[in-house]
Amino acid sequence: MKYLLFLLVLIATKLNAQSNLEFNKRFVESEDKWVAFQQDENDSHPYGFIYIDSDAGLTLNYQGTFKITATGEFIPTKLDSTSIKVRLKPNNVLVAFIPENKFSELKIDSIPNWLKYYKTDEESIERLYKWGYMYNGWNECKKALTFLEKAEKINPKYKGLAVELAFSYNCLKQYDKAEHILEEDIRINSSDAYVSKEYIFTLTKNNKINLAIQQYNTAKKTILDKQYDAENCFNILQYFYVQKDNEDFNKWYEELSKLDIQNKMIRDYADRMKEDLNK
Repeated sequence: MKYLLFLLVLIATKLNAQSNLEFNKRFVESEDKWVAFQQDENDSHPYGFIYIDSDAGLTLNYQGTFKITATGEFIPTKLDSTSIKVRLKPNNVLVAFIPENKFSELKIDSIPNWLKYYKTDEESIERLYKWGYMYNGWNECKKALTFLEKAEKINPKYKGLAVELAFSYNCLKQYDKAEHILEEDIRINSSDAYVSKEYIFTLTKNNKINLAIQQYNTAKKTILDKQYDAENCFNILQYFYVQKDNEDFNKWYEELSKLDIQNKMIRDYADRMKEDLNK
């Protein structure tokens, strides 16, 4: 009897392990994966294949729904017509990777045949740069580097590549690598507001505040694009906050107050830092 009970528990555990779906992956972690969504009101799991369209970005090829039986089997209900493609936003919705041992039950191939049409020129510098740029935008900087560093080996002078590499390194707190790249890039692209912004941020993180201020002043005078002025000022302000330098903090707080601040969070964080320093 004890052996029979143990056997039943073992079988139940095995079935549960086979059908268990772990909803712990974000869309940006799911490129080229079959994924399932949480159950809907009909106890069905919507599912599909996530890939990246070079124009649309993250996309779900919606396949249909499936239910999980008491024995752990996946029973699919596919769409009657052609599949539906849904553009995904890189939000915090969590999906589950469908286990490979369930592909046959869902009657799906591990790699859909149609995917090949989205995999042309995978090793071209244009595609590598674009994928790195997208993953940086989704704050998946480690993943971005896998594309950008390949692109760098092909042509380190490719337009926009250096600053994207620097963005990835800064995101991963590899500030020395970022500074090394940006020192040259700022000389070549001295009028580029994005390069200047990234360079100022890097210098503050490497405790080269005088160089950061010098670049800030140069940018204000020579760069026509002013969209990053407030962010640049804030990064210098934050440096003095971390140093607990009240005098210089207040000076840069006044500078920030003179600027057109489009991002309300910059003003809110600056005010909180000022309150904290004045305690």
